[in-house]
Amino acid sequence: MSVISELRMQHSTPRMMSWNPGTTTRLAITILVSFTLLVGANLATPLYPQLQADLHLGAMGTTIAFASYVCSLMFFLLVVGHWSDHVGRRAALVLAVGVSLLGTLAFGAAGNLWQLCLGRGLQGAGVALATGASAAALRELLPSKPEWASRFTLLASSGGVAFGPLIGGALAGLPGGRSTVFLIQAVLLLVVLVPLGTLQARPAIAMANRGERSRALAPRRVGIPSNARTEFWMASLVGFLSFAIFGFVLSLAPGYLAGAFELQSLWAVGLVAGLPLGIAALSQIVVRGGKILLPLGLGLMAAGTLALLVGATLGWLWLGVLAMVVLGLGQGIAFRTAFGLCVDAVSPASHAQTVSSIYLVTYLGSALPVIVLGWAAGRFGQLPSIMVFCIAGAAAALLMLVWSALSLRRTGGPSRVV
Repeated sequence: MSVISELRMQHSTPRMMSWNPGTTTRLAITILVSFTLLVGANLATPLYPQLQADLHLGAMGTTIAFASYVCSLMFFLLVVGHWSDHVGRRAALVLAVGVSLLGTLAFGAAGNLWQLCLGRGLQGAGVALATGASAAALRELLPSKPEWASRFTLLASSGGVAFGPLIGGALAGLPGGRSTVFLIQAVLLLVVLVPLGTLQARPAIAMANRGERSRALAPRRVGIPSNARTEFWMASLVGFLSFAIFGFVLSLAPGYLAGAFELQSLWAVGLVAGLPLGIAALSQIVVRGGKILLPLGLGLMAAGTLALLVGATLGWLWLGVLAMVVLGLGQGIAFRTAFGLCVDAVSPASHAQTVSSIYLVTYLGSALPVIVLGWAAGRFGQLPSIMVFCIAGAAAALLMLVWSALSLRRTGGPSRVV
């Protein structure tokens, strides 16, 4: 079945040059696509201090460049988050890789702020296309193990976000600098397209009839599952808070921490910035437990955020690294637990739209608070703005800890393992 036919929602026969692998291989391809897209979207993290200097961006310009990715991602989650239900998972992922490829090339060649925003916007559109499609594909490949489907979904996304800064910092030392970093990413996206594009696609679960296709692909309102409203808002707000903190770590923090800890190497900056995201991704596989992990994770997030502020203020690198580990561990187990409880409560038919809706609220945390922080840094100074941001983030985590603990008490404790 060709990608063009899938995008047009037409039936077709498998091509001669296609292959039909088993479940394990399909799982690996789906995770690889999502992981590669998120790596590419976060390669720029350790490069922002240099971009600030080269393009004269300032704190506000840096946050605008970062937020353009998030704003594009949120917009396209609304517009195309449900497309894979109608065109098929494979077609949506192929389109996502193609759009991300254009964004990667645009960002690598950008010479001013609007070109950076264009590249980041295209990357955001690609990730939005892949978000619901990859999550739903994993759920369909593991129908009897929904908890592992949600684990793999978060592992691919969190792992990509974690390794992006580290890889970006490591590659930045190559000849050509930023251009080389994104050229390598473009080659990797082309490599990923080969197995994905030749894969025999499975039929879409809701292929529309002729005359109804435009209506099927039209934007939908945010899908909040009626039978899991509490779980939805818990997962979304935990995601919002954690991505607000991670948004700071991935945008303004690299420059701030490089000065606070006297880090000269871009590789070291990328390692410190990517550490909490790597720990978060690892915790989603290693740490097991029930609902009790949600308030525990939120408590660790609060502690890690405050410890990072103290470590950076005093210039104690060891405390900054420890804070990043605690922050990542807390985010990983809190978001995974809340996310798993929500998606387990909805039907497979609602899975893609529910995941897209959760990420819509979640990624809003990477945009609004970070833009406000960038404005405040330019208006009141970087240090006091970051202090207020970290204290507010820790307070919000503690408030959500109380909410989750009360909810846990009402439902009778850790009734399921996630």
